[in-house]
Amino acid sequence: MNNDMPTVRLRNAWKSTHPWVFQRLVDKPAQRPKPGTIVEVVGVDGEWIGRGFYNGHSRIALRMLDSDPAAVIDAGWFSRKIAAAVSLRRDVLKLDEVSDAWRVFHSEGDGISGLVVDRYGDLLVLEYFSAGAFRHREWIMDALREQFPGCRFHGFADEHVQKQESFDFRGFASSGTAPTPPALITEYGVKFRADPAGAHKTGFFADQRENRQWLSQHVAGKRVLDLCCNTGGFAVYAAVRGAEEVVGVDIDADVIEIAKGNARLNGVRPRFVQADIFPWLRDAGNAGEQYDVVILDPAKMTRDREQVIPALKKYLDMNKLAISVVKPGGLFATFSCTGLVSEEQFLEMLRRAAFYSNRTVQVLKVAGAGPDHPFLAQVQESRYLKAVFCRVLD
Repeated sequence: MNNDMPTVRLRNAWKSTHPWVFQRLVDKPAQRPKPGTIVEVVGVDGEWIGRGFYNGHSRIALRMLDSDPAAVIDAGWFSRKIAAAVSLRRDVLKLDEVSDAWRVFHSEGDGISGLVVDRYGDLLVLEYFSAGAFRHREWIMDALREQFPGCRFHGFADEHVQKQESFDFRGFASSGTAPTPPALITEYGVKFRADPAGAHKTGFFADQRENRQWLSQHVAGKRVLDLCCNTGGFAVYAAVRGAEEVVGVDIDADVIEIAKGNARLNGVRPRFVQADIFPWLRDAGNAGEQYDVVILDPAKMTRDREQVIPALKKYLDMNKLAISVVKPGGLFATFSCTGLVSEEQFLEMLRRAAFYSNRTVQVLKVAGAGPDHPFLAQVQESRYLKAVFCRVLD
């Protein structure tokens, strides 16, 4: 045991391999370490359990990092963890052959709770979900530079995370105070501009890469509708892959502009419409409009467990409307990135949407995020994206 390191004792017997230990299970240390400090963790009877990030302010008091007594959690430890994650993407998954945009590090799935890193060409976007990952960001960036020499960085953390985890971060860019310039990336031959300093999150959703590719193989000569199209991922793919007509709808004017720019990069011209999908779909349904392929990929509905039932109701309403404009025998791809909604709940919602629409939904494929978003079998929380591909029959 490292005597220089603060020690945190658990209140109950601990047999779980889940990396999170909640506040109620932990004795408050006499001297409070700062949020995100690396600590020794001992059981209720004093036996050594492991080392992890401690946060006395967060609901998650401990985020376990290593249960090997010989492991020293220093800059070298972070370097090895990040090297292993990059090797998975490059050597095993061979992602460089299909794209220069992929998730480099997926939090618990890669062994550092609260750290997400996305790569867009030479630009690495770091998102912090824990005070521990934030506190050790210099070690993390040094480890990333070893893997991506000459890379640029953009870092951020959502305000609600900063409040929950009790750290203060205004964001940073390699370019100092100026906004991070966007990166131009290619995915299965389709070009996009990833702009983390722009409208949304990391600037581009690499988690949908395999889903975009799979669906785009079924659109040639078809009429395609991309609902909640965001920066145009599915719409641009469809246009590039030879769809006869592509319409993208989103309520956000800023993302529509980015989507138009992405279409121009590829020399294609989908029609993008700024509108709320609810009235837009009702009008389209009343006018008898039907599409061969319909995509519905809304933003996250809630982070609050208490709001899961209202979120499912909203999914039900939008899926019913979307199903109503799918041509008989047409394809419908529906997604949820709300982590609190399980795959089982999402499929049950889809069953009800089909029932209320008086249509038969034939499920072809259930998927999720790409394999660069691994999750541990004991940490289902890292698995958030649900993707269901169906045919809609009368």
